Amino acid sequence: MNFHEYQAKDLFAEYGVAVPKGIAASTIDEAVDAAKTIGGSQWMVKAQVQAGGRGKAGGIKLAKTLEEVASYTKNMLGMTITTYQTGGLALPVDKVLIAEATDIAKELYLSLLVDRQNKCVTIMASSEGGMDIEQVAHDTPSAIHTVQIDLLEGYQHFQGRKLGFAMGLNAKQTGQLCRMLEGLYRMFHALDLALVEVNPLVITPSGDLLALDAKINVDENALFRHPEIAAMRDERQEDPTEVEATRHNLNYVTLDGTIGCMVNGAGLAMATLDVIKLNGGEPANFLDVGGGATKERVTAAFKLILKSDKVRAILVNIFGGIVRCDLIADGIIAAVRDVGITIPVVVRLEGTNVEKGRELLSQSGFAIIPATDLNDAAKKVVAAAKG
Repeated sequence: MNFHEYQAKDLFAEYGVAVPKGIAASTIDEAVDAAKTIGGSQWMVKAQVQAGGRGKAGGIKLAKTLEEVASYTKNMLGMTITTYQTGGLALPVDKVLIAEATDIAKELYLSLLVDRQNKCVTIMASSEGGMDIEQVAHDTPSAIHTVQIDLLEGYQHFQGRKLGFAMGLNAKQTGQLCRMLEGLYRMFHALDLALVEVNPLVITPSGDLLALDAKINVDENALFRHPEIAAMRDERQEDPTEVEATRHNLNYVTLDGTIGCMVNGAGLAMATLDVIKLNGGEPANFLDVGGGATKERVTAAFKLILKSDKVRAILVNIFGGIVRCDLIADGIIAAVRDVGITIPVVVRLEGTNVEKGRELLSQSGFAIIPATDLNDAAKKVVAAAKG
């Protein structure tokens, strides 16, 4: 689950991280009132979408008058933004953030993330921040500095000082960085976060550090512990099919191909995608129906797959362990009948009562194509999708 910038900055402030004054607005009048409340003579109008690169898409403007605040807000509200981080989705702008305009002496980069390779939380920092941090990492990886935080000891100020000196900060700024990291690390653990990114972290003309932008991602598996965080979710910023999948307790990710996939087990699902690719096909989705492949879950899964008009064939790859293959076959047959599927469906079953399951499928009267193993299934579904 991602957060909007205004939500992330509210959390930053709770944990003692310095951020510019800002107020979210859903209407033009609210935006103008927010600018008056903040004060000053210049304001940033920032479209609230959960993706980077919005500035290049026209989602960030500097307003020098209240009339410009109103004009920019009017143009942004209701627009959609597509960037390299939206996965092809056009994200709607329902709110804007009115923030005080801040003079910038230098842009830096700072983030905390779950480091699975080192089994810890890692802090990444760079003296080169801004919109093109990915290019910095690609062209000059030596400009990216990292420290790993011991899970037992937690964040230590010497780690912040190490990063501060590596980034070229002076003593005052390094002290501010240490306190900022202390707050961010407390927030990271308290809220079960997966990523915190400050880009840019800026040095103001007075020499102080300020979190000019904020990005937070939380581990969705921990949301049951944080109902107040779950309530901040904005489903309009997510793929509608993936949102619907969560309501059915299905693990679904939209991809770009033509072959719909329905598999039980995340590992088997990943292997299925790989084998489809090896045989010249392109998967349209990742879909794990879990251990209990019941009629209801299979029906819901078929409906999700068919929401894409790109799908030309479907591969069902089920291992009958917890649920017998004959019961899975019954569920597939019922789902194909209820949903009214007209495109080819290739089914590979393996496990308990597999022969009984295959017999039921062959006698169903539907155009269900049986497969003996995963490679056979991949070849047949690729041929069906192309034919």
